[in-house]
Amino acid sequence: MEQCERSAGLLYMMPMVSVVVVNYNGQKFLPGCLTSLAEQTVRDFEVIVIDNGSVDGSEDAVQTHFPGAKLFRLSTNQGYPAALNYGIKESKGEFILALNNDTTLNPGFMEALLSSTFVDKSVGMWAVKMILPDGRINSTGICISRSGAAWDRGMFQPDTGQFDQADEVFGPCGGAALYRREMLEEIGYFDEDFFLYMEDVDVAFRGRLAGWRCAYVPKAVVIHHHSGTAGYGSDLAVYYGNRNILWYWFKDLPAGLLIVYLPWLLGRTFGVICYYGVRGQGRVALHSKIDGIAGLGRMINKRRFIIRKVGYHDLSRFIRTWYARKAV
Repeated sequence: MEQCERSAGLLYMMPMVSVVVVNYNGQKFLPGCLTSLAEQTVRDFEVIVIDNGSVDGSEDAVQTHFPGAKLFRLSTNQGYPAALNYGIKESKGEFILALNNDTTLNPGFMEALLSSTFVDKSVGMWAVKMILPDGRINSTGICISRSGAAWDRGMFQPDTGQFDQADEVFGPCGGAALYRREMLEEIGYFDEDFFLYMEDVDVAFRGRLAGWRCAYVPKAVVIHHHSGTAGYGSDLAVYYGNRNILWYWFKDLPAGLLIVYLPWLLGRTFGVICYYGVRGQGRVALHSKIDGIAGLGRMINKRRFIIRKVGYHDLSRFIRTWYARKAV
């Protein structure tokens, strides 16, 4: 399952998949992630590690213990989407596996993914089965609601086999997501303004609008510590998650749906400020919405660059009325 490319009269092998791991002070998790890649049952992939200005020595550990990985150091933390884009541009594979540094792949993970890539050429994204360390489900794909909220399908549910069937989902969780390079080149890679969180939802929206679909591959299983670097529920996660919800909603949603769903979006915007206020994070939530509104002009301007090949019905069939649990 490798491709051949000819250069300067020589024939060499090009990897089918390029794995891009973005690392920021991830010395605690990174060795486990890279070891699980080395133990895959198939080896048709290259590994690229983008270090986002770490100061914990994790990049030195990569060079010492994982010399087969291509390491690129960025002088400062440029944000997850910017580092991911850097890795994609340095890669050679037909498919890009975006992988968080706090993940551990089952040995058959890559084999299951590769076997699914030939099934349907209209698929540009693949979601995998992500499991928390305690065995509960982390994600089996992205879900979205009328309020703009995005969440992981099955999050925190016991894994009893309820998501063991292949299916079509809205998009993949960016913690472990496979993308077709052709799709990313068509829609324009990841939006670096997002910096952290929801960049995967934005890409899923733009991919969908351009006519690409997302397949869920339940046999591709990965253990994910979930916000191992940023911290689940931290001020950092609350800020970027809630700011970026406003951004992708106004950037990507077709105008008709945006108008119809605006009351739900406004309701959630005020509701989360109250919710996080009770938790002692009201100031962070308020700041996220103020900054989100301040950046709406820039996001709305980006709408003219979005490829729209499908009608709003392709999106609306994935948008739910309500979701009881918090989204970020």
